[in-house]
Amino acid sequence: MRWPWQSLLRRAAIAQGFMDPTGLLKKLRQFGQPSEVEYPIELLRAGVMMHARGLINARVIQHNLDWRWPYWVRRQYDPHDVSFVPRAFALTHINLTHRNWTACGVPDVDAFAIVDPAGLVTPYWDGWSIDVWLRDAHGQWLIPAYADDVVQTLELAPAPAVVTRTRLGRELALEVRAEGIVVDGAPRFRVSCEAEGPAAAWLVVALRPFNPEGVSFITDVRLEGRRWIVNGQDGLELNVRPDLHLVSRYAEGDIYTTWDERRGEHAAVSCAQGMATAAAGFRLDGAHARSIRVEGPLRTPVGTPAAPPLDWPRALEGACALDVPDPRFAFLFEAAQRTLVLLSPEEVYPGPYTYRRFWYRDAAFLIDALLALGLTARAARALARFPARQTLQGYFCSQDGEWDSNGEAIWILARYAALTGRTPDRDTLGAVRRGAQWIARKRAPDGDAPHAGLLPAGFSAEHLGPNDYYYWDDFWGVAGLRAAATLLETGDPAGAARCTRDANAFAAALDRSLATSAARLGRPAMPASPYRRLDGGAVGSLAAGYPLASFGPRDPRLLDTAEFLHQHCLVGGGFFQDIIHSGINPYLTLHLAQVWLRAGDARHAELAATVMNLASPTGQWPEAVHPRNGGGCMGDGQHGWAAAEWVLYVRNCFVREEDDRLVLGSGLPAVWLGGRPLGFGPTLTRFGAITVGISGPADAPHVTWEADWRGTPPAIHCALPGCEQVVAAADCAGITLRRRAACAS
Repeated sequence: MRWPWQSLLRRAAIAQGFMDPTGLLKKLRQFGQPSEVEYPIELLRAGVMMHARGLINARVIQHNLDWRWPYWVRRQYDPHDVSFVPRAFALTHINLTHRNWTACGVPDVDAFAIVDPAGLVTPYWDGWSIDVWLRDAHGQWLIPAYADDVVQTLELAPAPAVVTRTRLGRELALEVRAEGIVVDGAPRFRVSCEAEGPAAAWLVVALRPFNPEGVSFITDVRLEGRRWIVNGQDGLELNVRPDLHLVSRYAEGDIYTTWDERRGEHAAVSCAQGMATAAAGFRLDGAHARSIRVEGPLRTPVGTPAAPPLDWPRALEGACALDVPDPRFAFLFEAAQRTLVLLSPEEVYPGPYTYRRFWYRDAAFLIDALLALGLTARAARALARFPARQTLQGYFCSQDGEWDSNGEAIWILARYAALTGRTPDRDTLGAVRRGAQWIARKRAPDGDAPHAGLLPAGFSAEHLGPNDYYYWDDFWGVAGLRAAATLLETGDPAGAARCTRDANAFAAALDRSLATSAARLGRPAMPASPYRRLDGGAVGSLAAGYPLASFGPRDPRLLDTAEFLHQHCLVGGGFFQDIIHSGINPYLTLHLAQVWLRAGDARHAELAATVMNLASPTGQWPEAVHPRNGGGCMGDGQHGWAAAEWVLYVRNCFVREEDDRLVLGSGLPAVWLGGRPLGFGPTLTRFGAITVGISGPADAPHVTWEADWRGTPPAIHCALPGCEQVVAAADCAGITLRRRAACAS
């Protein structure tokens, strides 16, 4: 018997004066194509959790603006600030303006502390935070989230550390350093504070019931000597016993507002609302700087096996090196390297906080970047987990309803094999075979409809719009079938031939659909789907040029799509995605840059310059950037996919694979030539590892390469900007170029 739940729900809602929810859902579905998965439960769950937090924020923050809140709240709730967001009809209050943070951790440890732009440290995922303040004897406070003079940097060596320096006037100065460390083989986080101030001033280490997303409950705090016990968990360790310890409950107000009353000078507090605050005070003598440390264990998720932590030099051993004259360009590359290492403890994550979960889509790009860096063992470890997520039907499932995942999974498995020369094992090849068969079965029947022969309609986690027949999925599907054919060629020639036939049939259907779209639109540009006009969702169709190179560099369909996006979808020099993101996307801007780099269009460098400017002071990018204040407005505040794209863009500027040849130096800025020597490598290619060097005068630059070829060396095309292109002889390891006559004049 089937329960008539829809009818019961409808009647109950109408009886209480609400609209019919089933009718509303039916209307919503009409704005997308029919799909077997309306919306994956994983994203619904994540969305519910985020908006549950937003409901609590709405209940707590706006009624307690005398508290000292995190940086994003201070900016977003201030009516005089460019980040202000009116909230009259906002049911939930969410960080929409400053989704920026930087992760601290230890390589191979599946736990990250995050630091916000004002030095607020959240040591545990989705947990409470540690803030550090100063207070002088006259009641003047230096609180970084509310200060004007705040400078934050990322120190790279010997290990990454986020350093936040704040000043107030001539007397109050504070430095807070957050980092991951290893003590006796155990991973930990450390917050080191150094303060300068007049006599009788206080250095205050405060426990805060919130983080960069909003309220995160502290129900009880207890100080035992130099040890803080928070919510009954393992304690935070102070290096010295506080001179003063104050606590406060929600009903009494923030410890900031009750400091002078000293009513809360107790060792412990419990708060029914979960808004307890506590502060450890350390007196300054006015003559010497005072240093305080707070440490605690980095906690991995329950059920995650504890892996032995690596030190940073070992984690980066053998990684590709970059030598260029632009320090910002180089710093972003180094920071991106470390982001990728940190976010690949075994799984690969697209972010340390909001996106601390696995998707095949993001993993394909992150692992490709790890391979470009030469971090093959790290890439192999992540790839080894792919088959375990495959269903019995052959679906590589990170979340249901995403039809691009099989193509992405097989493509990156084949990419690993091509770059390393290593043949996948039998289990992996079996997974590839099943995955390819799934793609072939999943296609719609052939016919006259614009979507005939394509993958089904599905939702797009690439934020291209409502459920539809997205070309993004199809380009990946064809690429996955061709990759499967390559992988199966040696051990299963019959399977390889079947994959090739399926790929050709799929590609023919895709070409027919694209031709139909071109006729409908009156131009060759590729929309997001055969049923869409040209809009920002067309950025997904760039996959045909980058990273898949399914189309040639100057295919009219590809270049016209890029031209449309350039003319209609750029804000502040970067790609602005109106759909969901409503921000400038660093990683999608770099997709457009990569298409132009292949085509020899110098505008790729303008896009890269925009992406450089969008990076935070610590060298990180959020998923999308607020067009007015430059803060993060979508997704994780440290977007691993964006870091991967920067690595891949830099690599392709120096070394780019194109069919049966390597193209060297085609993306380098002309102003770099003639100065200090340039270098990049070793980086893996399909032909073997190569290190590229460029030196000499600007009018006659000398290009050299050291390579470890596998088999016949490829053709080497030297294509430095402003120089005559030269194809080097097969046995050559260096060549001097000449400036083109037009450039020389």
